[in-house]
Amino acid sequence: MKIVIIGAGVAGLSIGWRLQLQGAQVTIFDRAQPASAATWASAGMLAAGGEFAHAETPEAEFARLSSGLWPDFANEVEEASGQRVHYRRCGALIVQKAAHLWRGAERIDRKHALAMEPMLSPDIAGAIWAPDEAQVDSRALGEALALAFIRSGGALIPNEVVLSFKLEGDRIARVATPFEQYEADAFVIAAGAWSSTIEGLPAEVVASIKPIKGEMLSVAPRVGGSLPRHIVWGDDVYMVPRADRLLIGATSEDVGFDTSLTDAGAELLSKHARRLMPEIADWTVTERWAGLRPMSADGLPLLGRTSLEGLFVATGQYRNGILFAPAIAHLMSRIILQGDVEIAAFDPRRFARE
Repeated sequence: MKIVIIGAGVAGLSIGWRLQLQGAQVTIFDRAQPASAATWASAGMLAAGGEFAHAETPEAEFARLSSGLWPDFANEVEEASGQRVHYRRCGALIVQKAAHLWRGAERIDRKHALAMEPMLSPDIAGAIWAPDEAQVDSRALGEALALAFIRSGGALIPNEVVLSFKLEGDRIARVATPFEQYEADAFVIAAGAWSSTIEGLPAEVVASIKPIKGEMLSVAPRVGGSLPRHIVWGDDVYMVPRADRLLIGATSEDVGFDTSLTDAGAELLSKHARRLMPEIADWTVTERWAGLRPMSADGLPLLGRTSLEGLFVATGQYRNGILFAPAIAHLMSRIILQGDVEIAAFDPRRFARE
């Protein structure tokens, strides 16, 4: 089966790799470099509890499923690529005024929280300790997935934007780029925030995806200084420790495809982070960046078939693209190759039925 995937982010690469391993012939196109958009910008948190707490919704269940798949998925990517993705279960401290407890987490008092993370402000009332929360280096993950996909025999074509679909009756026959037209048996839109910008489709086939801008920054301690050991969530900020720096995120703005950096965004993140960890006030800012999260009209992913034969969608993950990656790859490969049924809440055709 010949398959074209549009978008080489974490979703497109993961799906393409799984399809390739199951005997499909996969080509992935990207408008820029592989994993250089939302995947590259992500903090890499695998925070099913922090995001969904005790919610019993399809999205929360999907998050927990995918969180459980992550240890094996990380190992498989590393073995296939020969590169580390730095998956680790470091745990998280949730320092939020209205945080809810969930299974596997426990509420701890201020003394206990400060013992676990001495840099926290002594003004905190306490925290929720979530030992199962994890992280992965999203930039390393993107590089490793691209390499794993190529080593599996897949074709990865960067810097070639898919401009339009070409229909024959009620099915997609091929896609057009500025250079050529490509035929396939199936096509997958996994282009993140750009998923609904491809021409040639009836308006109702792919629901509109809105780009939501998020600014982030990283800081590093003075020479000889130490970093936090755990992920820390506040009411308006999260902090993720890496080997030599601390990631601080993230703003959320509905400003179209604008990824410019703003002093206001950096100051807001710094203010919230300093409130939680006063000691970082004199740390050095090492990087600032922004990415675009893909959000659907109801905030839920679009995963599965469209109303056009041979056209599938995997987008709308919003804040959880990295967390959802293993489960999306598993679900989409089964839908495309084995005809499995979609998760109803994520069915891309749900908007056309309203």
